[in-house]
Amino acid sequence: MTQEDVLNEFRGADALREGHFVLSSGLHSPVFLQKNLVFAEPDRCARLCKALAAKIIAQVGQPDVAISPAVGGIIPGYETARHLNVRSLYVEREGGAFKLRRGFSIEPGAKVVMVEDIVTTGLSSRECIAAIREAGGEVIAAACIVDRSGGRADVGVPLIALATLDVPAYEADKLPPELAAIPVQDPGSRRLKG
Repeated sequence: MTQEDVLNEFRGADALREGHFVLSSGLHSPVFLQKNLVFAEPDRCARLCKALAAKIIAQVGQPDVAISPAVGGIIPGYETARHLNVRSLYVEREGGAFKLRRGFSIEPGAKVVMVEDIVTTGLSSRECIAAIREAGGEVIAAACIVDRSGGRADVGVPLIALATLDVPAYEADKLPPELAAIPVQDPGSRRLKG
């Protein structure tokens, strides 16, 4: 699957949006990828995650388990795990830190691929990877549908992305005038502050 194929899946679900958005990282961007509209369509989600699973195997080999951060990574993590034919687990925040909960556990030394939806800064990926290591897993790679950092996000392990975009993202006090002039749009995935 090419990068254009990935973007066409987003376009086909009306999930590639332009305007002024606040990302979950708190950064502002003129582009928003509403991945939940893509994941809501099983055929689209399956095509993307099957391609991601193939890319994982081609680049790092077969993992033992796929682990994702809740909530955004659960659907692509599960679907990618299905195509890898491995268990799909997820970490959740407890006391501000990601942890395996709900009876989930992994064998010490298990080869784990951490699967995300979209990477912007890599922060949630790094936090998820830390939790996997704390649980005894060996993280062989991180994987995502879209890396919107242009390849600059450092997650501490190889990052495998179906599409790598260089989408600008700005701190609130460093907005370019053309973006500052546009009212912030609520993409519907999180509550806007204030």
